[in-house]
Amino acid sequence: MNPLRLLVCALVLPLAASAAAPTAPIEVKLDTTKTGAPISPLIYGQFIEHLGRCIYGGIWAEMLEDRKFYFPVTATYAPYKDLKESAFPVVGASPWEIIGPADGVRMEKKDAFVGEHSPLLKAGSGVRQHDLGVVANKGYTGYVWVNPLAGRAEVAVTLIWGDAPADRATTRLTFTGSGWSKQAFTFTAGHTTDKALLEIRTSAATGEVLLGPPSLMPADNVRGLRADTLALLKQLNAADYRWPGGNFVSGYDWHDGIGDRDRRPPKKNPAWTGVEHNDFGTDEFLAFCREVAAEPLIAVNTGFGDAYSAAQWVEYCNADSSTLAGGWRAKNGHDKPYGVKYWGVGNEMYGHWQLGFMQFANYTIKHNIVADAMWKVDPNAILIGVGDIGRVNTDYDPDMVKAGQTWSKGMLELSGDKMNVMSEHFYEGRMPWTKDARGDLLLSVTKMKENIRKKAEAHRQMQPTVTQLNGRIVPIAMDEWNYWHRDYVFGELGCNYDIADGLGIAEGLHEYYRQSDIIHMANYAQTVNVIGAIKTTKTAAEMETTGLVLTLYRAHYGEKPLVIEKDYAPYDIAAALTKDGKAVTFSVVNPTTSPIEVRPALAGATFAGSGTRYHITGKDEFAHNFPGQPRAVDIVKTDGINPTAPLAVPALSATVFVLPLK
Repeated sequence: MNPLRLLVCALVLPLAASAAAPTAPIEVKLDTTKTGAPISPLIYGQFIEHLGRCIYGGIWAEMLEDRKFYFPVTATYAPYKDLKESAFPVVGASPWEIIGPADGVRMEKKDAFVGEHSPLLKAGSGVRQHDLGVVANKGYTGYVWVNPLAGRAEVAVTLIWGDAPADRATTRLTFTGSGWSKQAFTFTAGHTTDKALLEIRTSAATGEVLLGPPSLMPADNVRGLRADTLALLKQLNAADYRWPGGNFVSGYDWHDGIGDRDRRPPKKNPAWTGVEHNDFGTDEFLAFCREVAAEPLIAVNTGFGDAYSAAQWVEYCNADSSTLAGGWRAKNGHDKPYGVKYWGVGNEMYGHWQLGFMQFANYTIKHNIVADAMWKVDPNAILIGVGDIGRVNTDYDPDMVKAGQTWSKGMLELSGDKMNVMSEHFYEGRMPWTKDARGDLLLSVTKMKENIRKKAEAHRQMQPTVTQLNGRIVPIAMDEWNYWHRDYVFGELGCNYDIADGLGIAEGLHEYYRQSDIIHMANYAQTVNVIGAIKTTKTAAEMETTGLVLTLYRAHYGEKPLVIEKDYAPYDIAAALTKDGKAVTFSVVNPTTSPIEVRPALAGATFAGSGTRYHITGKDEFAHNFPGQPRAVDIVKTDGINPTAPLAVPALSATVFVLPLK
């Protein structure tokens, strides 16, 4: 952007934000006979990736870090390598501390339970993990695998929630025989703390043991899903979930995430920090989608991955149990095919940051080979190709530069017949990305819709010029979109979202409605903690402003968008008929600090009785929610709204009116 324009915006727009409300209501013409293409329910999609605390520490209920001992347990206890001053530091070394002499524990490769090694505990030795979150009077359940090398071993498992002798509970387990076996334990915490410990000790009177994976979860977990997070996810009611990545998928081998969960290998997260435990794999993801009543969208690996592996993943999910991969699924307890419809072919393969990045001409060949292999397994699979409408890899692809080739257009020319949908991504930040110095409110709020409009209009102009499409228009899946700020309060990429961000997401939804002819899917990225619509501490979960907006519109907004010709900036106004045509939903984003009134001038139908107003606002633009604290921002419902009178829209609000029609 031109620096002079930035200066003018900085001087003028804050005045607009605090300007007095108009003296007369804003009249908005609504003609129920002028509608756009139906709004796809898949616009309300979400994205989850194995990054930060999105899945582990957010969706998945496991409390222990590195439970499979990817990192060797050593005498040096220094687990945290990043965000060390925050409440959620990033683990970069073993989070297990040796109890007793340093030589009481060593890593043993022979007969390791899973991965490269398992801890060997001498008699009287043990390990402990710090910084666990527990709630007073809440139950916790777990288990531990042990191999008693002398044929018998006594192991004490202790949960500690304070410094007093009474602030702990111990379960003593006896393991006999040769080889590995698992025993369970349960605890009830006596106090609430984020500094609880779990200790696993061997008896001094028995022999050495090999220690396999322990597990500790709240007893109210739902098949491994964290109950408080799950409750909010059900309120969010997303139409679909994209998984497992993101950049993560380009280094992910899906085979690592099936079968006995404890036997799945721990690995370094290929794209981000920390360990990938492989506890949340294909079957867990699909069970999660069933639990929240959402369509699954699986992205396959076209980075380090290959066509055979991608096709085999489709086979695991969708083929009969008589096939090789379908047989694996049946062996894992799921005889009936899952029937996954939506498949992403790769992620951001235009980016040099992507594992397996290659020049454009080579990638189109790979995309086509992968797509053909996937369709051979399931011809009905809906494939989403990687797009980026303005991308030219000037630094890494001289042939692309020489040809004047942009990524999305080139993909449609060379691979358009090998996809049903094309993805686009974008993120915006309220610059600068710091806690105390933030960019202008009005500029920030409009960034979502401006990006959406820019991509939609560019595709409308570009796609008719692609002769290979023969007049076909490939719809867009905006399968990553969101704000991305600092500070990282909730771990890696875990920033707060305030009222300003929520209003921007609302304007983004309005723009999707305007572009409903070409944008058929959108996935808010990501869902929990990592730039997420829901945030969690170790013991609580809460909906962000952005999550409240998504919840509100998903629950109450119509499906047939009405054409509104006028721009009402700085306000953003949209409307739609409900599916049955019995009501009009009329929505206003007011990003200013003054309330306004609006009056819908209806044509083609007549209002019938009173309606309902739903709105989201806060005391100021920085208002936000925090897990475990009273809500500062919530959805407020008001009945008895007279649709023929001026409709009140609070300051700094996203407001949806549901107005019945005759």
